[in-house]
Amino acid sequence: MPSPFAEHFPALRSGFSYLDNAAGAQVPTHCIDAIHQFLSGGSCNVGQPYAASRVATALKARAREETAEFLNCRPDEVMLGPSATALTFQLGRALSRLFQAGDEVVISELEHESNAAPWRALEAQGVKVSTWRASWPEGRLEAAELRKLVTPRTRLVAVTAAANSVGATPDVAAAAEVAHGVGAWLFVDAVHSGPHHLPDVRAWGADFAVFSPYKVFGPHLGCLFVRRELLAGLPADKLWFMPDDGPQKFEPGTANHEGWAGWLGSLRYLRDVLGGGQPGREGLTRAFQRITQLEQPLLEAALEQLSRHPRVRLYGPKTSTGRVATFCFNVTGLAPRAVAEHLAEQGVGVAAGHYYATMAAEALGLMPDGAVRASLLHYNTAEDVGRLLAALDSLP
Repeated sequence: MPSPFAEHFPALRSGFSYLDNAAGAQVPTHCIDAIHQFLSGGSCNVGQPYAASRVATALKARAREETAEFLNCRPDEVMLGPSATALTFQLGRALSRLFQAGDEVVISELEHESNAAPWRALEAQGVKVSTWRASWPEGRLEAAELRKLVTPRTRLVAVTAAANSVGATPDVAAAAEVAHGVGAWLFVDAVHSGPHHLPDVRAWGADFAVFSPYKVFGPHLGCLFVRRELLAGLPADKLWFMPDDGPQKFEPGTANHEGWAGWLGSLRYLRDVLGGGQPGREGLTRAFQRITQLEQPLLEAALEQLSRHPRVRLYGPKTSTGRVATFCFNVTGLAPRAVAEHLAEQGVGVAAGHYYATMAAEALGLMPDGAVRASLLHYNTAEDVGRLLAALDSLP
């Protein structure tokens, strides 16, 4: 039986069970049609007086405004870019010109490499980078352990809002309290949490944050939040006439206008289909309340069945509290890739490997082969979970 959301997501009409959503969500027709409509009206750049350019100019401004609603921040705190990874490296280069030898950075053990490598690069100039260790195999992060690591020399703490490996959701606000207690900034990776929980940079206490629209039912893009008070003081590789206190300083080159049109379409899907047609942040809040209602039974069913499967070793939180519907596991006697290939033959798409979460994989002793990962979103169904378990049961 196809997903009840198949009318909005063309890819779901094939009957294939897309359970590799952590690598990128499927996109609704709202997004696809918006891209088509924008490109059909004339591809051009911003800032000129003719009609198509005026459309592109207004589109980019609206993308910034609506992304700010998504993050709960000001439009002039939103940087629109090609990917979360590229924007994080950009910010890392800016901070490298502010940090000095002897300064310190803390990164959590749950991080995707895109929220680790940019900070490790600072070690070349004498910055000390420490790792906030998790408790394994659950992958829990405790604020008490972070307190042991921070010092008056700590300049930045980097933490994910949801682990793309084991699905754990750290207490970001608690991490902010610890970081700010020693005068450090907090950088939040909201890429994996974005499709499950509506981001709130104010409630988190974030100074910086990134997320990827392509994980939230949109095109391949990235967004960076920088707290307004910090923006002017950040050095950037920019064109000389770009203002120091504007988000354009972190947006070199021509924007992917058709991509931002698609992202606006994805936000419209969230508000119209899941949010009861409510505008603004209220529509998004309602949409994510509905997402939680849809995902929770899938999360609980998959967690319960994978936990008691005789051949499955499941990593990550053992209860539905403090996690998203992302499941990292191995099957006794089989390599992760072999499991993923068998599941693909059964019409179930999952991931195999370390998914760029190498610190977590190393802590679990899973390198170099990693583990299998099945990740669910609101458009998945109980039938998808059943097909996953049936495919695991049919393994040789």
